[in-house]
Amino acid sequence: MADVGGIGADRLRSFIERIERLEEEKAALTADIREVYAEAKGEGFDAKIMRQIVRLRKMDNNDRQEQEAILDLYKAALGMAE
Repeated sequence: MADVGGIGADRLRSFIERIERLEEEKAALTADIREVYAEAKGEGFDAKIMRQIVRLRKMDNNDRQEQEAILDLYKAALGMAE
């Protein structure tokens, strides 16, 4: 297919098809992850807490420590400190 309105139609189609394949793969991975959380929940683990742990493990150590320090400060200010 030739250019249409200054757009390389074949190149555009190629990008769109690649994005669609990646979206399908992402949906499959999301379903797989959901199944792992369900399996863990079935064995007595708290999926919500596990999601928080995964999120924290992705963070840089300094960022995580800073976030935890601010959380502790806020909790203390609200009388929630242990």
